[in-house]
Amino acid sequence: MRISLMILCFYSILSCNGKLKNEDDFVIFKVNPKLENVSLYWKDDDGTILKSIKNLKNKVEHDNKRLIFAMNGGMFEMNNSPKGLYIENFKILNKLDTLSGKGNFYLNPNGVFYLTKNNDAELIETKAFKYHSNIKYATQSGPMLLFSGEINPIFQENSQNVNVRNGVGILKDGNIVFIMSKKEVNFYNFASIFKELGCIKALYLDGFVSRTYYPDKKWIQKDGDFGVMIGVTELKK
Repeated sequence: MRISLMILCFYSILSCNGKLKNEDDFVIFKVNPKLENVSLYWKDDDGTILKSIKNLKNKVEHDNKRLIFAMNGGMFEMNNSPKGLYIENFKILNKLDTLSGKGNFYLNPNGVFYLTKNNDAELIETKAFKYHSNIKYATQSGPMLLFSGEINPIFQENSQNVNVRNGVGILKDGNIVFIMSKKEVNFYNFASIFKELGCIKALYLDGFVSRTYYPDKKWIQKDGDFGVMIGVTELKK
């Protein structure tokens, strides 16, 4: 039996009663990291960059696991190396990026999503991030969509800057929400879905390259050419 809190729903605009009005635009997956295995992946056991969800699926199945859910986990360089901080199995494989620059990654505030040894999920602004040895996984991206429960004030509700987008949020109870838009959406409306679902923090992961794998709800995208990916797995029965 699935233990995680999972839903597949889609979103266009909020109705006047504050509920999700439509079910056509977003894939949403909720998971309790204390009860299920949430991991970050970059390379195969032989050091080959996985790149695609198909290759990630093959890897976890080789490890006698079933891939329940997956999506790309942040921006990356031309050589598929992580953009900014990346920690996997307590090892820092790429350092924190505190520079200024162009593009979504450098929109303020930038942030870090991480998981601890005790499977606590956290999302924090880059300027406030402090490394500690209990961090098992971490990925850096930007911009933050929500902080302190509010939408990032740099976003404009009527912005024409639209794209397919994916991101991660943290609920008040510590559970994680992963979301990908099926259609093009601006930052404000993308952040709004995290707020509507009760997230107190949320981080943008990437744009038009985004892919999500959620077979239990018949949403299957196994392609991609990524750096970091996020996967939720269970042991094969």
